[in-house]
Amino acid sequence: MPIDSPTRQNAPATPPHDTPTPTPKNPERAAPLSARDRLVLFVLCAAQFMVALDFSILNVALPVLGSDLGMSQSALQWAITAFALPSGGFLLLFGRVGDLYGRRRLFLTGLALFGAASVLTAFAWNPAVFLTGRALQGVGAAAVVPTGMALLTTTFPEGPQRERALGISGTLLSLGFTTGMVAGGTLTDTLGWRSTMWLLALVALIVLPLAPFLLTESRPTTRPRLDVPGAVTVTGGLLSLIYALSTAAERGFGHPDVIVTLLAGPALLAAFAAIESRTAEPLISLPMLRRRTIAWGNLGGLVTFSMMSTVVFVLTLYLQEVLGLSPFQTGLVFGAQGVVAVITGANAPRVIGRLGARRTLAGSLLLQGVFTASILAIGTGGASVWIATIAVSLAVIGHLGAIISYGVTVTSGVPDKEQGLATGLVTSTQQVGATIGIPLLGVLATTSGDLLTGVRTVLVIETAVLLAAGLLIAAGLRTRAAR
Repeated sequence: MPIDSPTRQNAPATPPHDTPTPTPKNPERAAPLSARDRLVLFVLCAAQFMVALDFSILNVALPVLGSDLGMSQSALQWAITAFALPSGGFLLLFGRVGDLYGRRRLFLTGLALFGAASVLTAFAWNPAVFLTGRALQGVGAAAVVPTGMALLTTTFPEGPQRERALGISGTLLSLGFTTGMVAGGTLTDTLGWRSTMWLLALVALIVLPLAPFLLTESRPTTRPRLDVPGAVTVTGGLLSLIYALSTAAERGFGHPDVIVTLLAGPALLAAFAAIESRTAEPLISLPMLRRRTIAWGNLGGLVTFSMMSTVVFVLTLYLQEVLGLSPFQTGLVFGAQGVVAVITGANAPRVIGRLGARRTLAGSLLLQGVFTASILAIGTGGASVWIATIAVSLAVIGHLGAIISYGVTVTSGVPDKEQGLATGLVTSTQQVGATIGIPLLGVLATTSGDLLTGVRTVLVIETAVLLAAGLLIAAGLRTRAAR
């Protein structure tokens, strides 16, 4: 699909260096979805919502959870890290395995594993069982997310229908994270932390019986061999980087295991690039990574996720430690994002159809930057709660617009047989982005002598990064006609 023009459902994909056609004045509307298509969309988006929910639902429950299971403060970080490591580290591998051996099969396997692991975690009687369940949830999520997104992009043809489907998926991704923060506090206060895991198991139980009857299998007629050396090095590299970045916020970048994994990650990824350049059947085609749409699109995803996750982190500290809000009240502040996410998700595909994915991605990052700057108006007075609520909710407009448009940008023009790989790149970018911001920027707030001053410093840097990224991506994906 042309990146700078509205999509046409039956138009051939634009090669990576071709000039997109001019934007028509009346972009084509998406054809109505059939009843079966709606059910397929429900299954795939519900699975994405389930995984997004898991990323945040335990955050406010950690103190209660730690007391119940006898976990120390230092051990509590593993409640998050045990899930984040496999859910991010195996994304690229599972995306490619789905391409080769069947996306539907891997999606169903991951969904069943996630549900079973949620039950195990809910029944956990000691830290070891709990962390085992969390790690298995992460493996299941790593199988569900890239295959689910690839099934979505291959089910709905490139053009208005795919943009609409990705819009709904992106909305539920944002809504799942926000809902997790609110539901986590509510369920923990009323039913206990274990109820959060039962909620995840319930979503899996609803989706799993429907999926086999609605999803069709997709795999190549001629199956290439799996590039095992490439799979080992890229998975090891991602695991090392995610571990280093996840633990650096707690232990600091000078801790020995952080230093070792921070060095090992890039080294393994460099070895992966060398392997891929020499093998006849690579796990990832390096020319594919050099496509402007994939390179610049993933940069946009990395920036929007890293900046928004850091905003949520520093504002959580500010709301509770400066303004004295409870965890439940803090969840309500971020819960306002849910309403904004639904409205933005419903309208983003129309904006992409009119302006094109490139303009929408660049503009969304600029918008996110402007509204991030508006959060600087916070202080110590009671009105600051409303300022933070409104400003961060408006920033979500840009954030969600960037999520949807970068998904469209990266997957456009990619053959169906490589959609699992493309969506694996998309979801890996999301995971790394959500992980990288807090240790790199959040530490400026936590180590500042005055927390409010530290939060404002982080917001200034974030604003600069978002505005610079928006301008760079606009230039990097510009058409020849605009040059």
